[in-house]
Amino acid sequence: MAALSELLPVEAVLLDAPAADWREAVRRAGDLMVATGVATDTYTVEMVENVERNGPYIVIAPGLAFAHARPSPAVLGTGMSWVRLAEPVAFGHEANDPVDLVVGLAAKDASEHTAAMGALARLLADPGTARALREAPTARAVHALLAGGPAPSGGPESAPPRKEAAHDGGDHHKILTVCGNGVGTSLFLKQTLEGVLDRWGWSGHVTVEATDTISAKGKAGEAVAILTSREIARTLGDVGVPVKVVEDFTSEAEADRVLRDTYDV
Repeated sequence: MAALSELLPVEAVLLDAPAADWREAVRRAGDLMVATGVATDTYTVEMVENVERNGPYIVIAPGLAFAHARPSPAVLGTGMSWVRLAEPVAFGHEANDPVDLVVGLAAKDASEHTAAMGALARLLADPGTARALREAPTARAVHALLAGGPAPSGGPESAPPRKEAAHDGGDHHKILTVCGNGVGTSLFLKQTLEGVLDRWGWSGHVTVEATDTISAKGKAGEAVAILTSREIARTLGDVGVPVKVVEDFTSEAEADRVLRDTYDV
């Protein structure tokens, strides 16, 4: 699988870009992916329509939007873009507005960019690296940081004691992370959750699966819980298992809290 720095080349980084509103901000991210040959202009339209249809769930953390749409013929290859705005714009998100950073994603399928999503999730989960990325003076400086990694932070909290019965035996649980398309924000949240589960020592007992809203309704019976954005939670409604809202998909501290609540740890 391609590395983050390969999927997000320096030519796909734009700093201090003007944008009058969220639509123009998303178009900026789309234009970069068109310029690097991974998508057509039609895909940019599809990214805007995704927000119009599903709401601002792509605003996955304070100030950060992860613009994408479903895989389609408008995607020519898997790639990403990075747009830092000159002035923040509102997407209509209850907790994470205004947005000053838009990361774009065009994906042929969910398999090609899994490793890159994991790398990006780790980078943005580290406060020092996230700050350095936001303050980088040039596109090359951003790309250099994306090619590296965060300093070890030890995580937001220590792992819980291994006293939860389901994880002392042979039981295996599944958690679903859900977004409108199953290849973008849900995959990002999956990576953050898996980082916490690894630190807890529970990764062998809990599987995290990223999926879309339609598939999630059919798979809900297999899961102990669904983790998603507030907008997607409203779309899902009652699916027979707990649906838990995560506001900041980059925060291992919030993922840790939600997991503790799910398992009463």
